[in-house]
Amino acid sequence: MSDDTYTSNERRPGYDGTGPGAITPDGCAVEMWTRLPVGDGPDVIEASVPAGAGILELGCGVGRMTHPLTDKGFTVTAVDESPDMLARVRPEVRKVRSPIEKLDLGERFDVVLLASFLVHAGDEKVRQGLLETCRRHVADDGCVLIQREGSQAHKDVPREVMVGPDMLARVVSSTPIGDGVNSVFVEYEFPDGNWTQTFLSRPLTPEQFERALAEAGLRIETTLSGDGTWVRARPIV
Repeated sequence: MSDDTYTSNERRPGYDGTGPGAITPDGCAVEMWTRLPVGDGPDVIEASVPAGAGILELGCGVGRMTHPLTDKGFTVTAVDESPDMLARVRPEVRKVRSPIEKLDLGERFDVVLLASFLVHAGDEKVRQGLLETCRRHVADDGCVLIQREGSQAHKDVPREVMVGPDMLARVVSSTPIGDGVNSVFVEYEFPDGNWTQTFLSRPLTPEQFERALAEAGLRIETTLSGDGTWVRARPIV
């Protein structure tokens, strides 16, 4: 399945990126994402779903989550709108090119995964489309795993942190632009290259998050991480 709403060089409004290599419609630098450590996400997921479950991964990028999950025995269908990102995913993985909010595979999965803070999309219609895609593709007895922003994501800016042995990530600014949306500017520095990304993010209170899920036919079942960033939702049937 394919959708060419955005070409590999065209940006979504409010999103941009700079640096060596391809830049996706939402401003992500493909090469930079190949270098970014995956963190504990795959372990959180493994501990939260049945062994060997079928996972629909929405916004797979270069396969940072995809590859550890397949190594753990899960069957992953990887979705991304960027052909440059999908080209980095292992050839044996089933790949689908499509904007998430427009995806309709006509299939149901044990687990639907919406990571990388995508639920905080600046456009409310896009965010609701993402959640409706989750509901459309999850089995009635399945679950949706969602990664939220931390409570300090838009506070104490600027700030910087070392990610892995040689990457400095710097959140330079998070600027309100109206209607509850922030324009976030981030720099990534490596010894041999620098990248930037500008993106829109809509912070959500717990009540706003729960209401958005309910409007899509989902409900929170439990929080999966101590910092509250990972949650497991179930379909409302």
